[in-house]
Amino acid sequence: MSHPDWIGTPAEDAWWSWDGKQVFYKQKRTGSQLRDTFQAVPGQPRRIGDAELGNMDGPNVTYNRDRTRAILLRNGDLFERDLKSGALTQITRGSSGLAAPQYSADGASVQFRVGHEWLSWNRADRLVSPVVRLRAEKDPAAAPDDDALRAMQLRLISTLKRQKDDRDAARDRTEEERRADLTRAPGPVYLGDKVVIDGSALSPDGRWLLAVTAPKTTDKGRVGKMPRYITESGYEEFDDQRPRVGRNLPLAHALKLIDLKTRKVHELSFDVLPGVSTDPLAELRKARKIDPLKGNRTVRVDDDGESIRWSANGSQAAVMLRAVDNKDRWIAKVDLAGIKLNPVHRQSDVAWVNSGNNDFGWLPDNGTLWFLSEETGYSHLYTMSADNAVRPLTVGNWEATRVQWTSDGATAYMLCNPKNPGTYEVCAVSAKAGTLREATTLEGVEHFTLSPDQRKLLVGYSSSYMPIQLATVPAAGGAATKLTDTRTAEFKARSWIEPQYVAVPSTKGAGPIWAKLYRPANLEAGKKYPIVMFVHGAGYLQNVSKRYPVYFREQMFHNLLVEKGYIVLDMDYRASKGYGRDWRTAIYRQMGYPELDDYIDGVNWMAANHQGDLKNVGIYGGSYGGFMTFMALMRAPDSFKSGAALRPVTDWTTYNHEYTSNILNTPDLDPEAYRKSSPIEYADQLRGNLLISHGMVDDNVFYQDSVRIAQRLIELKKDNWEMASYPLERHAFVQPESWYDQYRRIYQLFERTLKK
Repeated sequence: MSHPDWIGTPAEDAWWSWDGKQVFYKQKRTGSQLRDTFQAVPGQPRRIGDAELGNMDGPNVTYNRDRTRAILLRNGDLFERDLKSGALTQITRGSSGLAAPQYSADGASVQFRVGHEWLSWNRADRLVSPVVRLRAEKDPAAAPDDDALRAMQLRLISTLKRQKDDRDAARDRTEEERRADLTRAPGPVYLGDKVVIDGSALSPDGRWLLAVTAPKTTDKGRVGKMPRYITESGYEEFDDQRPRVGRNLPLAHALKLIDLKTRKVHELSFDVLPGVSTDPLAELRKARKIDPLKGNRTVRVDDDGESIRWSANGSQAAVMLRAVDNKDRWIAKVDLAGIKLNPVHRQSDVAWVNSGNNDFGWLPDNGTLWFLSEETGYSHLYTMSADNAVRPLTVGNWEATRVQWTSDGATAYMLCNPKNPGTYEVCAVSAKAGTLREATTLEGVEHFTLSPDQRKLLVGYSSSYMPIQLATVPAAGGAATKLTDTRTAEFKARSWIEPQYVAVPSTKGAGPIWAKLYRPANLEAGKKYPIVMFVHGAGYLQNVSKRYPVYFREQMFHNLLVEKGYIVLDMDYRASKGYGRDWRTAIYRQMGYPELDDYIDGVNWMAANHQGDLKNVGIYGGSYGGFMTFMALMRAPDSFKSGAALRPVTDWTTYNHEYTSNILNTPDLDPEAYRKSSPIEYADQLRGNLLISHGMVDDNVFYQDSVRIAQRLIELKKDNWEMASYPLERHAFVQPESWYDQYRRIYQLFERTLKK
């Protein structure tokens, strides 16, 4: 539980040099938050001197069509690299909020956004000039709202009328001059003063802009105040908390198509989206005697307004839209000539559509759209031709994610797990033949990047006791050249228990429940071992994989528990990532039910196969794992003797909207789902031994959750529970002293209660 620097700081933010001959990466200094840049040389990484940094590349690169030039976004500024000569040209200096760099359709310019203003840098004259300046303001040239008093003043007072006419004439003349004089910047495009701008995307040919707006509102909903007791000032201080689920609902988006030649703004109607006016929650509204939905459901452009993709030549645009109830996701093409949306793909789910694995874009032919979809039950890659014919490129009970295409659109590379859910490689699929192959054999691939010539892969990979390291692999397949090993000698010298990857049978017909088993190599004959069950957090997260776990501290703790006579099982219960749609949505309207079934199956499997003691079972975990600890102790008190609930959700009505409403809808609409899924409703059933642990400045799961259930336990006169509070910790603990104190308490709880 000491500071993780003792393990060795991992390789971060890796990238290829412009010529593909070198690999660079960032690495945190031991005992510091500062990062240095290194050249990856096997066995002897070279630290890059400060004088060399000005000519460095970086991980954020955008290539032109023929890969002869590349845009670099580094330290907030924009550069262009000539990939033939290596010459580096700086485009901006000291920019703030620069984003979305792209090449123009003809390749002669670099376009980018600063705030809500789109700019273009022309390579020939080295000039940065505005393309379009969006304003969430009323157009000064627009006719004012009707006002009888104003009309009377202008009718009766000729001086006021003359002054107004002079102003109008001057403004009109200025605009005429601006349009005629190509040396002048275009005037602003006004979208009105009743909206806020949430996103925009410029067509590479500079002709069109798609803008995403939401209604302007000051209604923030009621938020609480989070007290901080340990402060530099010595006084109590207070921070605003986020709103709870069902409050401050996301506002509807509008999508506007702006013709930059005529400066006319067109709003694209969402009425054409199939099913947009059908309420999937109509029966719940009826049961609650809530008025039925009128008109369309609330729709938003995905990724907070950023899910717009233009083809490289600017002739095609596609947008991904999502219902706020998250039961529908649409992809629509934009008909530029007809000024309308043309829906081409719909994904629906009676529970909720996955918010991840939804990337999409255009292939280099400027007519073929590619996208990821979970419609078969697993995330897979599809292409759509110009006539909207859809073709799957990957199939099977596995997931394709993080897609990267070659510049000719012939091959797509992706992360894949076809061997088993926890083994991740880079796969390649041919766009023409649809044939799939594994390009790596590293088992724990985390991320990858194609080299500039697309002949190699720069891969970040890890394993159970090795944080992310770097390797290069031929794109055609072959042996990996491992570049880094940043682990300390002290960490590598220790002998660790390799987890066994096991498939626990489900008695509920759910299929195998994958898990990591920690146990002695040889079990003592006739001995019954106390069982500890670990529950990962984050809800939709995968912990049973060949990769370095998010819960690396807990993994070392499991080694300690095995040394002290326990056996440990870490399960990817239903709702975990990596197992497809049905596994994810099994918890819809019943959080804590399928997962608890899986953990009871795990306990019984440990007893039947590994000499586990059914009379001495403990459970622990943080966040969602803390929630599940409560559900285990309170809903299955005969199966679980003790548990540690860390930073736990105790009442889902207090959690955030984005996560919770997907699974339980909203408290006003579906109160039964919240009652069924919240541990505070089962507090009267607690019989075992409980440790509650929570950071007091947790801005994810509020400390109030633990305080409220503590008061409930007091009122119920429950015994054998305790609460540990950490005044300086948020959701993810930072201080080694806090980690040590927390896990010392967990260890002592299990020693005290599971070895009787």
